[in-house]
Amino acid sequence: MLTITLLGTAATMPLPERALTAAVAECGGHSLLLGRLSRRAGVNLMRADAICLTHYHGDHIFGLPGLLQTLGAQGRTRPLVLLGPEGLLEVWRAVYALTGPLPYAVKPLVCRAGQPVALDALSDGWPAGAALLPVATKHRVRSLGYRLELPRAGRFDPEKARALGVPVTQWRLLQRGQAVPLAEHMVQPAEVLGAPRKGLRFVFSGDSAPCPTLEQAAQGADLLLCDATYALPEQQEQAAQWGHSTFGQSAALAAKAGAKRLWLVHYSPMITDPEQQLAQAQSIFPAAECGFDGKRITLHYEENEE
Repeated sequence: MLTITLLGTAATMPLPERALTAAVAECGGHSLLLGRLSRRAGVNLMRADAICLTHYHGDHIFGLPGLLQTLGAQGRTRPLVLLGPEGLLEVWRAVYALTGPLPYAVKPLVCRAGQPVALDALSDGWPAGAALLPVATKHRVRSLGYRLELPRAGRFDPEKARALGVPVTQWRLLQRGQAVPLAEHMVQPAEVLGAPRKGLRFVFSGDSAPCPTLEQAAQGADLLLCDATYALPEQQEQAAQWGHSTFGQSAALAAKAGAKRLWLVHYSPMITDPEQQLAQAQSIFPAAECGFDGKRITLHYEENEE
């Protein structure tokens, strides 16, 4: 299962009841922070394996030095990976000048669109095959969105494992996608597992106007968190000027992509009651919802998936 928590939903500037847009994706005691830190919302950021930056506008990175220092003050010692598009190394040098030495290593990793990052390489707590795919998005500067994929192996066949002589104590390794050595040969997971089942897919757009790459990344997503900076259809020109989306544009993208759920985030501080503006988005994509700080959902694998 995969739990998504919104830490903030605001654009441009924080408000007393709404922090700047960010989310945490948690799985098996490990997590990824997407966007800048906003507020805790009951999330333990000490478990974060990586911080995923979408771009380097100030409202998305100014909180980073304080977050890194806070984690150090709370006793973090294990490394933290910092992901982001090109320009990350220059940003990290500036951030490090502000934080000074930290009691844990920060490992900057420049991401390129279409080149997945294996999450079990960041920490062995992630399921085998879990990956983070950077997605090129359309903003005023170079920017990325992220798609988190949790694959699901086929059903384990204990009779096949017994016939091959695999000890019960090693079945779990095969279920996790690891080969098991026996005296005669290596037993591969495919020898005891059925066809792969449908996994989980979560997409975080970051700041973006509608674009084909984001639509493609959101194909069949269990949850899409999408930029919806402007509420009204007549604001499309303004949204395009600043590299953002309207409520209706995000809904249309989710509908075209066949996503299951859409949470509208990064909406303007001028939108004081987003629920009043939701009807038009829901007329396009009925599963559209407004995000709010602290909103949380746990995504589960489909029970009837064979």
